[in-house]
This record gives sequence, C-alpha cells and structure tokens, in this order.
Amino acid sequence: MIHEIRTYNLKHKMVPEYRKRFGDKLPERAKLSPLGGHWATEVGNPNEVVAIWPYDSLEHRKQVRVRADASGIWPPDTGDLIESMVSEIYTPAPFAPAIGERNIGPIYEMRMYTYSAEDIPEVLESWGERLVARQEYSPMAGCWYKEIGGLDNFVHMWAYPSFEDRIRIRAETREKGVWPPPNSAPIIRQRTKLLMPAPFSPMQ
Repeated sequence: MIHEIRTYNLKHKMVPEYRKRFGDKLPERAKLSPLGGHWATEVGNPNEVVAIWPYDSLEHRKQVRVRADASGIWPPDTGDLIESMVSEIYTPAPFAPAIGERNIGPIYEMRMYTYSAEDIPEVLESWGERLVARQEYSPMAGCWYKEIGGLDNFVHMWAYPSFEDRIRIRAETREKGVWPPPNSAPIIRQRTKLLMPAPFSPMQ
C-alpha cells in the first residue's frame, strides 16, 4: 500500500472554485480508485489544498492514472487555478489507521518532520508503543514515512473537534508525559498546518 499526498498552492481566493471543479469530477474518478481525503489550510500556507490518494502499489497508481487520462474524466479542469503542485509518495506506518470514510474532525493537524533516514525505524517503534495512550485523547488520522531521501520524510495527521480542543489536548498529553514519545529520535526540521475538509472529503 502507498499513499500519494498531493499539495496544491492555488491563486488567491480560488479554493472555493477549485473545490467545485474537483468535486464535480470526483464521482467518476472515484470509480477507478477512492479518494482518501481532501482538505484546505486554515492555518499555514494560504490558498493551499491537500489531497491524499491511496493505491495498492506504484503500478496500481500508474494504471489508474492512465485509465483516468484516457477516459477524459480526470484531471479536473483546474489548471488555471493552480500556482504550483507537489506530489509525494509515502508508505503508511504499520500502526496507521486506514484512510477513508471517517467522521473524526473537523480540525485536522498535519505535521511534517524530517529525521535522519537511519532513525525512521526507531521512530516507528517508539510511536507504535505509545499510540494507544495518545489516541485516548484524540484520534490519529494518518501517519506516513518515506524510506528514501528528501525533506519531510515523516508525516502524521491528528483530528480534533475544535481549535481549542487541539490546544488543550496537546498541552495535557505533554504535561502527563503521554506524548510525544520520550525516546523518539531528534527532529531535524518540522512544519505544521491546520486543515479543514472539503464537503466531498471522505474524512470529515
């Protein structure tokens, strides 16, 4: 299983129009493979949307994209709205929940970390050991890693009922020593964005 995380930087105030065009085309595209989730930033880079597409493998992704393009159902006609796009392929962490139909938000926090590549196994182990306790406070929406190169080689996403709950839960879990895992490897670089789902996103 792989997940493609696509991040689009849109022209100013174009998120509503982008969502409309994307949503209009999505039902036919989803017949080929499901959308995992779709969000726009509330805190972070403005005019940014994030889409996550799960695939069985890189070959499956290639086949779906060829079929979608050949049929003319995808991509949606959004090119005039996009300033830039980044596509990254991640592997879901062993303990990550399945991505798709879940009503656990509506506030999603996506945190992007860079670790030394050799530290990723240690991070996965330490997180797996502490995750059950952490999820008593709020659910993990997803967790992914890359084994080869590049920045942001570890990404995790958490869901919260509100911005206030996020602040409270993060403070409480840190105060009680629940999270972050105390024996995890040092983070070289980190970024954070707060997201809200599109109306058509399977994850709400």
